[in-house]
Amino acid sequence: MSCPICTAETERAYRPFCSRRCADVDLAKWMNGSYACASTDPEDAEKALEELEKTDIGKQF
Repeated sequence: MSCPICTAETERAYRPFCSRRCADVDLAKWMNGSYACASTDPEDAEKALEELEKTDIGKQF
């Protein structure tokens, strides 16, 4: 099995990763939103649009 971050062989202690570093890189991706699970709930899309409109970026549109 190879590490999903760097493709090196995995270490049993950090499986499915090869090291603590790669495990932390993966955790950081989850924490900053790089990974996301799409929702098909229409209410989620409406909430996201409302939040976007509250930001400066949303006010440009």
